[in-house]
Amino acid sequence: MSTAGEDADGGRRARGREAEALAEAFLRGRGLRVLERNHAVRRGEVDLVCEDGDVLCFIEVRSRSSDAQGGPEETVDRGKRRRVIKAATDWAARHDALERAIRFDVVAVTFGEAGPRIEHFPAAFDGDAKPWLG
Repeated sequence: MSTAGEDADGGRRARGREAEALAEAFLRGRGLRVLERNHAVRRGEVDLVCEDGDVLCFIEVRSRSSDAQGGPEETVDRGKRRRVIKAATDWAARHDALERAIRFDVVAVTFGEAGPRIEHFPAAFDGDAKPWLG
């Protein structure tokens, strides 16, 4: 038997998977090629690895049920950015891609009454985990 907390965690995981699937379809629709999903290492994970032309894109997908507390993109803090960079570095090393042009993007999915809203923030942070203007 699961507790309410476990049910909430399971619901969040399911909503996260749904957000990742929506983000993937959104990015494909804009011409990005998805190379891998959920590349994880001991100290990090990157949700989507994509190509945008010649640029290798490591994409963090964030979601919220509303933007009342701010947009999902605002939840990508310095620690999260560092974990994405660690996973991206591992992926690039394993795929002989350390010399390629890279970009760190965020896709924000807000689930609202009118359906999900998807926003793409290309170059949301850099390899030193410094955020864009936000």
